[in-house]
Amino acid sequence: MPEAVLAERKRTGGVGRLESAAARKRLEETRDELDRSIAVLNGAHQQHPLVADYPQDPADAGTNLAESDRAEAILAAAKARRVLVLDALTRLEQGTYGLCGDCGKPVPEGRLEAKPEAARCVACQAKLDRRRR
Repeated sequence: MPEAVLAERKRTGGVGRLESAAARKRLEETRDELDRSIAVLNGAHQQHPLVADYPQDPADAGTNLAESDRAEAILAAAKARRVLVLDALTRLEQGTYGLCGDCGKPVPEGRLEAKPEAARCVACQAKLDRRRR
């Protein structure tokens, strides 16, 4: 990234106005997509009342339990990512979007392109991931 762009990002608190509009659009689209996914997963997660009345073969019961566990895990991941996206929208409003929440340095554009809800630079995120293990 050119020095002038980097200096402007630091001076303006993260991303410029044009970048901010694009980031907001990406984050809002991601939030809306997650909302749709969560709604579908919540609907799929509820078991049909008539199905519960019939005895199941143990193998079918095991398969249904595994599918239910997988759906719950996917639902939990979608909800967690939605929280991160909402946090990113808040940072955008506060003017801190695009700056690492730990060290304060700009988050690389490529990282924000790939993961618009990213709150940390790669180095700080790696440190956090190592501590969690």
